[in-house]
Amino acid sequence: MSTRRELLALASGAAVAATLPAAPAQASGRPAAGPRWTGTWAAAPTTVPPTPPTVLEDQTVRHVVHVSTGGDRLRVRLTNEFGEQPLVVGEVRVARRAGAGASTATLPGTDRPVTFSGHRSATVPAGAPLVSDPVSLRVPAGTELTVSVYLPRRTPVTTLAAFAFQDNVIAAGNVTAARTVTPTSVVGQNLFLSGVSVASDAGAIVTLGDSITNGANTVANLNHRWPDRLAERLRAARIDRGVLNVGVSGNRLLHDPNPPAGSDAVAYAAYFAQSALRRFDRDVLAQPGAEYLIVLLGVNDLGHPGTTAPASEVVSAADLIAGHRQLIARAHQAGLRAYGATVLPFKDDTLGFYSPENERKRAALNHWIRTGGEYDAVIDFDAAIRDRADPLRLAPAYDSGDHLHPNDAGMAVLAAAVPLRLFR
Repeated sequence: MSTRRELLALASGAAVAATLPAAPAQASGRPAAGPRWTGTWAAAPTTVPPTPPTVLEDQTVRHVVHVSTGGDRLRVRLTNEFGEQPLVVGEVRVARRAGAGASTATLPGTDRPVTFSGHRSATVPAGAPLVSDPVSLRVPAGTELTVSVYLPRRTPVTTLAAFAFQDNVIAAGNVTAARTVTPTSVVGQNLFLSGVSVASDAGAIVTLGDSITNGANTVANLNHRWPDRLAERLRAARIDRGVLNVGVSGNRLLHDPNPPAGSDAVAYAAYFAQSALRRFDRDVLAQPGAEYLIVLLGVNDLGHPGTTAPASEVVSAADLIAGHRQLIARAHQAGLRAYGATVLPFKDDTLGFYSPENERKRAALNHWIRTGGEYDAVIDFDAAIRDRADPLRLAPAYDSGDHLHPNDAGMAVLAAAVPLRLFR
């Protein structure tokens, strides 16, 4: 869920708890022996639209990532999961970031090389991720890292997270070890990078959703997405958990992107990612130390048919409930606790999602989430952010202006609606 103007610009430029399980779930991604790992930052990878992709050669991409939980060792996860050719990586280095906002400078004494099976260069197979060797670096919770990736050969950008809400930079040559770099371009995307984990027993919360989880319409470089604000609350309460944001703008629960031929959406719909049902194993279950799942999905399934997807993909409330039940079943099978978040109101939105029929479906889905007893707990985002004078709309103080996405203040309200006792 992003404005058509934003998407076209991007394409052209490249709280009531229900019953809880009696005992803690067995965390996924935790081996019986050896170091345990917990995800501290994540980005869900997608493919790119059917237009000539951005091509990099003899260039460094420096990413800024905001970690949730800390540790003394880390691992980096690269991704070539939508590439059709091997991805050749010349060098990767990680450091703590100096400064704030859009700064990509590194803190002196913190720069470290990242190796893969002992080698500084690596080839990521087509269709696969690649996890690094452990890197010794103290990473305080709530701080930022830079992850610099050098691409020596001609490299079409085929795998990325298109909506980072963080300024990352591209620079000429191999400047992975430089404290500061001179950008040749600035991109609000994560290129070939999908995760950072730390050696920790903390366990991770995975937030699965669409643009509202991804952070749409928040101010870039401030980390005001609701999962970031939730991580702040957890740290303040001394509850040590990783928070992994795998929200994707435009994502649907039930359908992959399917823009009508000849429509503007052809230029950007691929960024919306595979359906949540399809990407669940990769983006949720494969996360290191995943113990908890928060799901906020359904509004794009209601709003996309007839706008950025064919009208034939109209779904019912029963279809959405069945999809949520699958997420719950798969999460429980893997030992995760699953928490359902109610879908936010969107009356009079500027994207053309709202209709009385879609409102009836939203109400039916939210009623099931609240009363069905199938999620392990309920997080009532709808109740927290709706307008008291017109409950079918976002409260004006929390509306980014499109009547669909919360603003930065609204994101804080969503984070405050999450009961922290769910993660103790």
